[in-house]
Amino acid sequence: MSEDPPRTAPRATPRRTCLGFDYGLRRIGVAVGETLTGSARPLQTVAARDGEPDWNALGGLIRSWEPDALVVGVPLHLDGARQPMTDAAQRFARRLEGRYRLPVHRVDERLSSDEARRVLAARGIAGRAARTRLDPVAAQIILETWLNRQVSDTHDPDTER
Repeated sequence: MSEDPPRTAPRATPRRTCLGFDYGLRRIGVAVGETLTGSARPLQTVAARDGEPDWNALGGLIRSWEPDALVVGVPLHLDGARQPMTDAAQRFARRLEGRYRLPVHRVDERLSSDEARRVLAARGIAGRAARTRLDPVAAQIILETWLNRQVSDTHDPDTER
């Protein structure tokens, strides 16, 4: 009687909840997503005053969603050069790490706001309604960029070595 070769179980993708942030000096767009689905959805806008976030509001979101990781968009010029907001977003990411003791991933967010405007326009949302939804949709795009990179890294045979 011969034995069947051992079966290898498919590698399970862990289900992790993540919050994504589109940082701004006056507003911070927030989105939530999952690594299992690779998708995200816009949540809300958190106020900031002269770059200082409403930490109570952010803390409430962290407690509510209990994320496994945070993702912050880092703005760069089209040629990849740093801009004034690059340092501010990096500082925000470091402050999130220190405050909440969660892994914080940074994502190149070039053109995320332009893409968010296109998404809203395609949904027929314009004017003031678009302005109030822009930052969370940009955060969704930032988070989905990171989530898609995680999925492609998981399925890329070169990363499984």
